[in-house]
Amino acid sequence: MSDDNQVDLKILEPELNKRLIYPYVWFRKQNDFWDKSTSFIYKTLYFEDLITQIKTHYNSLKTETPFVPFFNYALNRWYNFWSAKAIEMMFIQNPKVKAALNPYDKHIDFWINNISFDHKTSVFPKNFKKSFNYAQQHPQELAQWLYDNQSQQGRKHFKNRLFVILYQKEGAHWQLKANLKMIKCHVEKFLTNFMAENLIKLSFKTEKKPTLTTIIFVSK
Repeated sequence: MSDDNQVDLKILEPELNKRLIYPYVWFRKQNDFWDKSTSFIYKTLYFEDLITQIKTHYNSLKTETPFVPFFNYALNRWYNFWSAKAIEMMFIQNPKVKAALNPYDKHIDFWINNISFDHKTSVFPKNFKKSFNYAQQHPQELAQWLYDNQSQQGRKHFKNRLFVILYQKEGAHWQLKANLKMIKCHVEKFLTNFMAENLIKLSFKTEKKPTLTTIIFVSK
């Protein structure tokens, strides 16, 4: 990856958009075994290379699982990872933000004004049971829900988190992950207006001090 964020966005956005021709289905819940089996997505930037890697690794697994579920699982993980990587870079390139010293830290992606955050981009959760407009007016309620209902795999924790929540009026929220230019505008606006006193404070039994969090809403 280049150190120039503009160059990265120009490379990543068209690659992510190539994913949009396929439906977004998982066939199974995310789990550690399937994550490990598709770990090649972390080193595969270009979409055409991804298709080749998926076929190669599927053949090496010698599994009875049909190809289509494996194909979609890898597509989704690749798409989500590289979109999140691009969004994380949008933050890190801002002078208010410092990258985590340890890139493998599961609790910290970056610091904003000396406050640590793990970044999480997600589509608006359908199980929240309340409207997007309601969530925008009650971000603390949604933030609490997001922590309480987070995945049980991998990066589950109750440390500080910065959520980027995507909402598309027709319901294809996932497609917005490829719209890096639009997301970048929201990130820059958030950082320009960032004030620590506006962060949401939540209490969890596992944490000795309040968890700080906030939500950037991106809609189209």
